Amino acid sequence: MTDECFADPRLAALYDALDPDRGDLDAYLRLAEECGARRVLDIGCGTGVFALLLAERGFDVVGVEPAAASLDVARAKAGAERVRWIHGDATALPQLGADLATMTANVAQHITDPRAWRQTLRAAHAALRPGGHLVFETRDPARRAWEEWNRASSYAVTDIPGVGAVESWVDVTEVNGPLVSFRWTYVFAADGRTLTSDSTLRFRERHEVETDLVAEGYAVDDVRDAPDRPGREFVFLARRPERDALTH
Repeated sequence: MTDECFADPRLAALYDALDPDRGDLDAYLRLAEECGARRVLDIGCGTGVFALLLAERGFDVVGVEPAAASLDVARAKAGAERVRWIHGDATALPQLGADLATMTANVAQHITDPRAWRQTLRAAHAALRPGGHLVFETRDPARRAWEEWNRASSYAVTDIPGVGAVESWVDVTEVNGPLVSFRWTYVFAADGRTLTSDSTLRFRERHEVETDLVAEGYAVDDVRDAPDRPGREFVFLARRPERDALTH
């Protein structure tokens, strides 16, 4: 089930305003250039921020997103006609021959079911050309990031044009092994309405991710530090070999 912050039209429309600093995407832009990519597949493209950054720089971009409300926001943005938008998850993709597939902003952690995770890796593999790369980030479980997710550290009031002031904060609701659940609360000053969005992330160890990638036919070329969050995340650079050893 898609989280309300992505699926509820009222919340999806606020997503960019509530998270305006997307400096995390700079590293992905550099990786796209480093890989010599021309066609990029953005898995879990959300409101289209990264897909549109790529398109502005001349990349051929396909964005896939399961939350229709988020995709509606993306499609309404300036330059959206430059991107091919697909409603669905990675398993809904046709063969694209992409040079690069990405999962930014911890999209990988939102795929909590092990079977769905393997299916996503498999689908991305099929969408890549031989020699193409898959790049994504995931938080290092050892840093226990969820211990910092609380109202005291996250409370904010954001003034949004046409909407007014919106209070927001996050609380962790459950920690169950590798699964961490949390709830965002949003209070709209204009009408006093309160909306909530429940999410669960899966925290995977580095060796677990590497094992899953190899099992789905990838070669793991590198595991890097996230430059915007040093010591907190793993950035995986995996490749579909020129000659696949695994046939799905």
